[in-house]
Amino acid sequence: MRVVIIEDEKPNATRLKHILEEIIPDVKVEGILDTVTGSVEWFKQHPHPDVVLMDIRLADGLSFDIFPRVELKCPVIFTTAYDEYAIRAFKVNSVDYLLKPIEKDDLKQALEKINSIPQSQGPTEMVQQLMDFFRQKEVSYRTRFLLPYRDGYKTVLVEDIDFVYSAFKITHLVLKDGTQEAVSQTMDELEEQLNPAHFFRANRQHLIHIHSIESIHNYFNGKLKIRLRRDPEREVLISKEKAPVFKQWLDS
Repeated sequence: MRVVIIEDEKPNATRLKHILEEIIPDVKVEGILDTVTGSVEWFKQHPHPDVVLMDIRLADGLSFDIFPRVELKCPVIFTTAYDEYAIRAFKVNSVDYLLKPIEKDDLKQALEKINSIPQSQGPTEMVQQLMDFFRQKEVSYRTRFLLPYRDGYKTVLVEDIDFVYSAFKITHLVLKDGTQEAVSQTMDELEEQLNPAHFFRANRQHLIHIHSIESIHNYFNGKLKIRLRRDPEREVLISKEKAPVFKQWLDS
């Protein structure tokens, strides 16, 4: 089986590749792509694989943006952080969904499912329905958090967040008043839940609000270094690959 993985988080892509190799020892992963633009160019220049494992949110947009630009001739298995209830209705025909973190048994079942699909059958009407669903869902973002406080609860508004960081597998909200709050959500989950017009995933450890940025500096090997207003000593680096997307985000 020839497989292409489209995933902008390297650890997730590596984990998928390892699981594939456990399920299908002679699998050939022909490409690991991390952007819409790069994926479109790859599919235009290479024979299409037997299946594509495709994350929904990529560094430069939604993976759905691939389909109007190139006609895929193979089944697609999307990976997503959305809850199972929301996606259950779409598990039909040549399109399947796996919830992150991807489990071996789920991936094996999805691969067995697509093996019964004619190779010429690619995602068509179902992709359009999914595009409409996710674009509609995308306009609704988290506006507040309910957090335990003493013997009760308190709310924290998203508009009061300066930036978000992860340390030792704990996610912290840094507020504009300088205080911090730990939350149960992962960075991947918050990236989905916070409005991308205001928040940017600088790297695996940081989600930054556009107003949290004090200055931007060129760094080694094409990287960018961000200086934060309320934490100028914190090192926030943006990779060479993500730097153009960050500049476009700032200029939009």
